[in-house]
Amino acid sequence: MSDGVTGPVAPGADTSPAQTEDFGVTDEEASDASDDATELETEAGDAVELSPEDEADFAAEAPETPVLSEVLVAVEELWPESLAEDWDRVGLVVGRPDAAVNRIMFAVDPTIEVVEEALEWGAQLLITHHPLLLKGVNSVAATSAKGRVVHRLIEGGCALLTVHTNGDSAVGGVSDVLADVLGLSDAQPLTPAPHGLIEEGIGRVGLLPGVEKLGDLAARIFMSLPAVAGGVRVAGDRDALVRKVAVCGGAGDSLFAAVRATDADVFITADLRHHPASEAREARLDGRPYLIDMSHFASEWLWLPAAAKALGNVLSDQGFDAELVVSSLNTDPWDFILTPGN
Repeated sequence: MSDGVTGPVAPGADTSPAQTEDFGVTDEEASDASDDATELETEAGDAVELSPEDEADFAAEAPETPVLSEVLVAVEELWPESLAEDWDRVGLVVGRPDAAVNRIMFAVDPTIEVVEEALEWGAQLLITHHPLLLKGVNSVAATSAKGRVVHRLIEGGCALLTVHTNGDSAVGGVSDVLADVLGLSDAQPLTPAPHGLIEEGIGRVGLLPGVEKLGDLAARIFMSLPAVAGGVRVAGDRDALVRKVAVCGGAGDSLFAAVRATDADVFITADLRHHPASEAREARLDGRPYLIDMSHFASEWLWLPAAAKALGNVLSDQGFDAELVVSSLNTDPWDFILTPGN
């Protein structure tokens, strides 16, 4: 298991072989050193020679490359499919359960660009937050965008797995990561999971370490997110003081009733539409909960490094060795934004 979560080589990085230096060793000195090294190697080999039984024990303890079905067991331990919303479609989309998996990539969206990146890196499994086939289809022919994704995955020998609302709801999921980024304490689900633990469910609500200005809180969120065109939008007085915060990674405007029930000072989510946002602001005379609207992609991307690390730890605990990375691609659909004065 590689230490930590790595990423693909950054564009422009120097991948040339390391240069060697001449330390002025003569041929005679080199020959003597070689002889000494051979003697040490022989002595070391005699000292640590293993019996057939020891060799068998060592081989049994060495990390193994998991097959896809074994990775799925680890995924289920972290993000049970039972936590997914009824309308959602999570789980294995493409892949053979008996296929070896030693390279796993995480991404938000299963776009063709992400698939190509995964295949170029040599991934045997791509885990995405968003489903490829959320709605029913009659064909996966390569004449459609989704069909091309399916074909490229199969042709490249890469499985596709979706961890969506089960990844939102689970402990350590999307909203938990957001809560941790903000330093929220006593975080509880906005809507508890019907079939989960008390700490599992959609969204989180908790307390900031101290009272904070709304503008400062929004700035902290902005600086924590990957750069996207849309930035962060805020509804409320910049100098208003807030302490109780509700968060929901991804689209959260269906949760306003739950947010109001918690008496949160501010609600942080993505994809806020005009009418739900307007109605939420008019529902109370004090304008609370204030709203902070961020990119859907950016709000969920924060979970990827934590998810990759968590899966790596579970696989390692189970005696498996695999390399895990996070996609380097920004799959936010917006490219640029025009604002007054810009």
